[in-house]
Amino acid sequence: MALGSVRPKSGLEDRPTVTAPRAGRGPWRAARRRRRLPFVALGGLLVIVCVLGYAWGAVRLGDRLPVIAVARPVAAGQAFTAADLRQVSAAQDPGLQLIPAEQAQQVIGRTAVVPLVPGTLLTPSLVGEAAFPPAGKVAASLALKPGQYPQGLATGARVAVYVSATGTGDDGQAPANTKAAGSPVQLQAVVLGVDLAGDGQGATVITLLLDASDGPRLAAAPAGGVVLMQTAPGGN
Repeated sequence: MALGSVRPKSGLEDRPTVTAPRAGRGPWRAARRRRRLPFVALGGLLVIVCVLGYAWGAVRLGDRLPVIAVARPVAAGQAFTAADLRQVSAAQDPGLQLIPAEQAQQVIGRTAVVPLVPGTLLTPSLVGEAAFPPAGKVAASLALKPGQYPQGLATGARVAVYVSATGTGDDGQAPANTKAAGSPVQLQAVVLGVDLAGDGQGATVITLLLDASDGPRLAAAPAGGVVLMQTAPGGN
């Protein structure tokens, strides 16, 4: 090539150099990352909810205990049998003293204090003594007319039972040809029930629990010879 000659330009020297984008970079990568963020947050929230739900369920299941429930209707005063009881699972409640299933044998033979329906959870207050009436006591029902018992008498009341040797007439007065043989005998009793429907002849049937030794005296009382007076709890 001679000196001073000019080499023709091909034009490639004037073109800008273009560099290909590296993998994993660029606006499209950032946009895809932003789209994934809500799903990641939602997934984390679901995990937390599942963990909390499992923990709550475990606590609830851990508080449930096997207890005794009534399997079929039981009348008041009826002794429990094995067929009357069944085991159920119930939540533990500090304010409710349920009878554990392991104490079922201690309930069999005892009596129901009130009428019970199937599904009732047994508590100590619903279970009475093994025998009724208790040893040394008797239950007696009397048909009494107004004036022989206080108005408003209710179950559980303590009463003084006055038994006289002579009865009274329909007007509440002793017969004219009869003299009282001494003062009335006073007995102590507890009211078990008051049946206002009575005997169908205008009398109210009142059931009493009293000492067995007083039973014969009460049974020998003539018609109209019994008067009840309510006493204070623990009083005479």
